[in-house]
Amino acid sequence: MILIGGLENGDFKRLVHDELHIDEFKSKLGEDEDVCVVSFKVRGKDPAQDLVDFIEKGYEWVIDADVSSGEMDDGDYIVFVECDRTPEVPKQIFSMMKDIVNVTHQKTNNWRVRYYKGESEHELSEDTLAELIPTTPAAYRQRFNIKDVEKSSDNELDKLKAAAGVKVDTKAPKNEFTESLRIAAGIR
Repeated sequence: MILIGGLENGDFKRLVHDELHIDEFKSKLGEDEDVCVVSFKVRGKDPAQDLVDFIEKGYEWVIDADVSSGEMDDGDYIVFVECDRTPEVPKQIFSMMKDIVNVTHQKTNNWRVRYYKGESEHELSEDTLAELIPTTPAAYRQRFNIKDVEKSSDNELDKLKAAAGVKVDTKAPKNEFTESLRIAAGIR
């Protein structure tokens, strides 16, 4: 049975590790709150590149797929897949993984999933992915307690103003730390 991109069932037998990592790596094409990054290890650079080609040609929702620039200590390479963080992302990733399972002669229930820095492993299923992955930028910011984008934008603007020699008129928040700085600087 020929699958997407000329690959056949079993072409990657014993070449793809059965562990999927989600949001462990930073996105190279956008903000982490907007882009979900999935990754897994492949034995050998050529098979990893073939798998990247398979993924890029087969899924319109994939923003980018890439292979690590160098091999890991064990000689394996990491395949990275980036996609928009949307409510459909668990279904999309699971669909891709079912196809990968077909070309590896593995079973989805043998795959393990790890989210970000989590130490626990989970069985690969669409429901598990839906539980683990923040599916909107707001859910991602909430999970990782990321402050409002407007505040960080103001901070970036202040940095640009300071670098350009323009007066920075943003006031620091009042708390014990900033008060101790004001006192030390003789500002009250």
